[in-house]
Amino acid sequence: MTDKNPFPGENNTGHIWDDDLRELDNPPPNWWMIGFWLSIAWWVAYAFIYPMWPLLTTHTKGLTGWTAINEFKESMAEVEAIRAPFEEKLKGMTAKQILADEDLTAYTVAYSKVLFGDNCAACHGAGGQGGPGFPVIADDDWLFGGSVETIEQSIAMGRKGMMPAHGKMLSATEIDSLATAIVAGDPTSSPAFAAKGCLGCHGVDGKGIKPLGSADLTDAILRFDEADALASVKYTITHGVNDASDPATREAVMPVFGERLSSADIKKLAVYVYRLGGGQ
Repeated sequence: MTDKNPFPGENNTGHIWDDDLRELDNPPPNWWMIGFWLSIAWWVAYAFIYPMWPLLTTHTKGLTGWTAINEFKESMAEVEAIRAPFEEKLKGMTAKQILADEDLTAYTVAYSKVLFGDNCAACHGAGGQGGPGFPVIADDDWLFGGSVETIEQSIAMGRKGMMPAHGKMLSATEIDSLATAIVAGDPTSSPAFAAKGCLGCHGVDGKGIKPLGSADLTDAILRFDEADALASVKYTITHGVNDASDPATREAVMPVFGERLSSADIKKLAVYVYRLGGGQ
């Protein structure tokens, strides 16, 4: 900055740096000033049109009386009006009857996408693809059965299957033999399968017993599908599932959703899950 202004006649403030870098004192362009005053005018108008000023126990309502919550309620009322005819039809129908009606099925699946996301996706994945320690529900392999009625029961009442830990009952050789046969999809080829009573839960053919929720050991689909299939099966045989006597047991519990969801929502979820991968 200098006390001498080397630019006489120029409308600058007298603040000059590096010989020629100076601060000018020109008014803003007219278009900018117009925009500035219009923004102030709009702010004043907004204060009268919409709720804005806080008062002691309430606030100004504005000329329109608009609120975000009222707009939300109006939008929800529109949605409910569209849903009403479908919901009325669904009241007296079973999940199986819904599946027989193409339009009602389409509505139910669309409605239940949010239900599934809120209640099921955390464990079973957004598309039913499963997750670490949680089963896939987008295929037709079901422990307790994949009919829509059984799925509805599973959602409402939950599931907690149980497999005893066999680590103290079987030798390492027997566990290795059984695990190898199961991974190969031929559990009955291991002498230990019949000799150690595995057929009592998994059936004489190893295909499982749905009322018990015992796994089909012939389809090479593992309930606990891990990178090392053989090691995973050995672990399950050794420590069991939900066996309180073994602190290293696998935990596999399906929560009871009948305590948190309405019967109507459970029915809709059953239809949705069935469409993902229902089957017997």
